[in-house]
Amino acid sequence: MPSGIVLVDDKVMAPPGQYASKHAFKSILTSLPNPNGGEFGKFFSLSALNDPRIDRLPYSIRILVESAIRNCDNFQVTKDDVEKIIDWEKTAPEQVEIPFKPARVLLHDYTGVPAVVDLASMRDAMKDLGDDPNKINPMIPVDFVVDHSVQVNVTRSENAVQANTELEFQRYKERFAFIKWGSSAFENMLVVPPGSGILHQVNLEYLARVVFEKDGLLFPDSVVGTDSHTTMIDGLGIAGWGVGGIEAEAAMLGQPLSMVLPSVVGFKLLGKLQDGVTATDLVLTLTQVLRKHGVVGKFVEFYGEGVAELSLADRATIANMAPEYGATMGFFPVDHITLQYLKLTGRSDETVSMIEAYLRENKMFVDYNQTKQERVYSAYLQLDLASVEPCISGPKRPHDRVPLKEMKTDWQACLNNKLGFKGFAVPKKEQNKVVKFTFQGKPAELKHGSVVIAAITSCTNTSNPSVVLGAALVAKKASELGLEVKPWVKTSLAPGSGVVTKYLLKSGLQKYLNQQGFNIVGYGCTTCIGNSGELDDSVASAISENDIVAAAVLSGNRNFEGRVHPLTRANYLASPPLVVAYALAGTVDIDFEKEPIGTGKDGESVYLRDIWPSNEEIAEAVQSSVLPDMFKSAYLAIRDGNPMWNQLDVPASTLYSWDPNSTYIHDPPYFKDMTAAPPGPYEVKDAYCLLSFGDSITTDHISPAGSIHKDSPAAKFLLERGLTRRDFNTYGSRRGNDEVMIRGAFANIRLVNKLLKGEVGPKTIHIPTGDKLSIYDAAMRYKAAERDTIILAGSDYGSGSSRDWAAKGPMLLGVKAVIAKSFERIHRSNLVGMGIIPLCFKPGEDADTLGLTGFERYTIHLPSKIHDIRPGQDATVTTDTGKSFTCTARFDTKVELAYFNHGGILPYVIRNLIKK
Repeated sequence: MPSGIVLVDDKVMAPPGQYASKHAFKSILTSLPNPNGGEFGKFFSLSALNDPRIDRLPYSIRILVESAIRNCDNFQVTKDDVEKIIDWEKTAPEQVEIPFKPARVLLHDYTGVPAVVDLASMRDAMKDLGDDPNKINPMIPVDFVVDHSVQVNVTRSENAVQANTELEFQRYKERFAFIKWGSSAFENMLVVPPGSGILHQVNLEYLARVVFEKDGLLFPDSVVGTDSHTTMIDGLGIAGWGVGGIEAEAAMLGQPLSMVLPSVVGFKLLGKLQDGVTATDLVLTLTQVLRKHGVVGKFVEFYGEGVAELSLADRATIANMAPEYGATMGFFPVDHITLQYLKLTGRSDETVSMIEAYLRENKMFVDYNQTKQERVYSAYLQLDLASVEPCISGPKRPHDRVPLKEMKTDWQACLNNKLGFKGFAVPKKEQNKVVKFTFQGKPAELKHGSVVIAAITSCTNTSNPSVVLGAALVAKKASELGLEVKPWVKTSLAPGSGVVTKYLLKSGLQKYLNQQGFNIVGYGCTTCIGNSGELDDSVASAISENDIVAAAVLSGNRNFEGRVHPLTRANYLASPPLVVAYALAGTVDIDFEKEPIGTGKDGESVYLRDIWPSNEEIAEAVQSSVLPDMFKSAYLAIRDGNPMWNQLDVPASTLYSWDPNSTYIHDPPYFKDMTAAPPGPYEVKDAYCLLSFGDSITTDHISPAGSIHKDSPAAKFLLERGLTRRDFNTYGSRRGNDEVMIRGAFANIRLVNKLLKGEVGPKTIHIPTGDKLSIYDAAMRYKAAERDTIILAGSDYGSGSSRDWAAKGPMLLGVKAVIAKSFERIHRSNLVGMGIIPLCFKPGEDADTLGLTGFERYTIHLPSKIHDIRPGQDATVTTDTGKSFTCTARFDTKVELAYFNHGGILPYVIRNLIKK
């Protein structure tokens, strides 16, 4: 047995170094021989269980089984937990609780910085409680990719990447230095420097192990990440999903994730995509289908002969969008396509051989040449890939798909419709107005639907060479025919990794993208996260002064209101080739089948069909231009770092020296005056309603990531500290400072708060006085008077990104409970993690049907002792107006009740570490 695995008195030392007492499954620890001699390592063999239920399990559930077996210590993970998962077919409908220990945690800097801030603050708390602060140290591998830092300030320039990178290092030097300090202060943390790419694509191309080898033990790679689109890795057959930074920190510190054993929707794919249809068209179609079916909190597992027709990049595109269709995962088991991709991206032949051998031996590999026993799923869906047609989604939500041939009709309906997800309520007489203005000394014009931002953004699509090269071919054909993008359209290309640049240059197509303004601006999240940068002043003035409904078209995954840019009220998701096409057309008010995009240099009309490449053209470009050496060289550069990163000087201390004047990094108040004993459940009595919402309030509404408005409480805070508006940066970049972020809670300019009777914006009514205030100021008044607050909401509360500040912000504002029709999975968990009570109205009921105005005072009746509260129990809510109604308390597991008892997950972790 390899030295890393020790069996003593029926005990197994299980990776990564945690001691598992009385291991119940030592008998199935098996050797995996290496055909070249010796063995690859030991593994816990599912085949050796001789349990026929294993063969019926979805592949995604088999990964949960293996993890439970390997980590079975009869304390955090018990033999009963293993049995629950193996018996998934019967237990899943019962909503049973299981623990899950991922193999690693993935951080990005927007949530990674506050995660490391919290860990540093926890060390201080440990010291204050008289214990060893260095107990706060990651116990499982942490991959930290510094990626979300590209503001599109410079565009249409050959040196855009360098200029933007230099500007980012000027702005973020303090944040980058803090991350670099964390990489040395905390063990087991690998940091990928800024400028390397977006974390999801770096994860896919470089960090992904597929199968781990740790101290001689083999086991499947699995990951939880602090970005909801961690699901992109599911396209590579790795179980991964997004969690809040709060849960990620607990996982890093050895706590199992407590989750409900999920249902698994089997989605059978048939046939193949037609010519001219892209992976983006497919994923937007799947998003609409799955949203309609309802997959929140569920796994989706793809199977069928159609899967074999999809490239790994296509699969990753589909998996990436799991948060948009609401699933925990969109999973593609490992097959020969996966192995080909691993070789393409530079993994060694021996590593790929080990991966294949392990997964075949452990019933986790799909071989299309073998007859497989039909797996059982909770529900079944089916799609013929040949039925997918070109489409886009918008203007405000990713699942509002519009077939391309219907786009013009749909757009005009949106202008007419009342204000909502599919409406702008523009009066008829105003719909055709044309605003003329001067752009850089030349005449220009805008109208409703004019495209002012066209962005090929990082993770969803630039993981996929076929659509990127497809966009480049559109640009080439358009350039050759004499079409040009109007100069006032802000265009950009932000690849997910440096490999994209290599294959665009190899193909000779980058120059055509440049000619159309799609210069590479950096490697990381840009427009999709709100880092679109400022519009030219003349464009901004033309929009705002004339109330123009301007449009952005982007190849991202999110198009919620106020996210892309404050001045683009219409935002559409589209494939990269369509992004270029809409930029050339200059408007979304066009029927591409019947109307020309423009006039060519020969005076003839040019239609979309004239510049659209065939599948064969795209395939030829991919085959000749995307090469293994590109991946190897790109990631060698990552290991070496870059001069600006390498020159950052950081202290060697394992305790962080907080700078009270910093506006980026601040010691948060979560652990101030913390006691050694848990505080227990709190009472919510006569609480005021801080905010009252309708449906689909996203984490972007609750905690914006984009620009800081000049009149906001956060802006006032920064101005008082000597910053100019030019230096405000974004909320996302300042997530390491709780003082900024508490003022940024609910600061979205498109927020609709029912207490305001139709007014839009980040304000509320302070009920005792009737004053209309910023939400921060109202909350501080309530806190000063020692009055609790609650929030009322509709369905899908907290949809969107896995944003821990969407829970941290409300907690710091004094919110004690959220009563909603339904919650998005991650956000509900984050609320519990911060000690906020999530309550659901009973089916068929909501604030409106119950006649709640939001001006009442609310008392929540829960037992005062934690052992008297059970998961999912009913709770009565009464108001000072005599109304009474019953809700479901959404503490879904006993572990979540333990977190609530401690005031949140992080105090729980600290108190448990003190006991050791």
